[in-house]
Amino acid sequence: MIQLHQIGRHFLQIPGPTNVPDRILRAIERPTIDHRGPEFKGLGLEVLEGIKGIFQTKQPVIIYPASGTGAWEAALVNTLSPGDRVLMYDNRALRQHMAQAGREAQP
Repeated sequence: MIQLHQIGRHFLQIPGPTNVPDRILRAIERPTIDHRGPEFKGLGLEVLEGIKGIFQTKQPVIIYPASGTGAWEAALVNTLSPGDRVLMYDNRALRQHMAQAGREAQP
């Protein structure tokens, strides 16, 4: 089985080098909040209300609560049928994740 989470320091995998502003580094140092606690619920409701302006809507906005990998996996299992073939480019880490998700989606 492929190890989905590597042990050790993670790094930003975008074209770089990427300078991270000090205010972002300080924010990253703050402790995380419990995603099942009341503080997170309040933050989530605030974000859902505020994001309406970004999308210029008064209707509810739905946020998919997963990583990019989670969204990719949801797209795979909800659009493909067992035996479908998938063409994807080789970008190493994501390829491994998607190949494993595709195999696990098979009955």
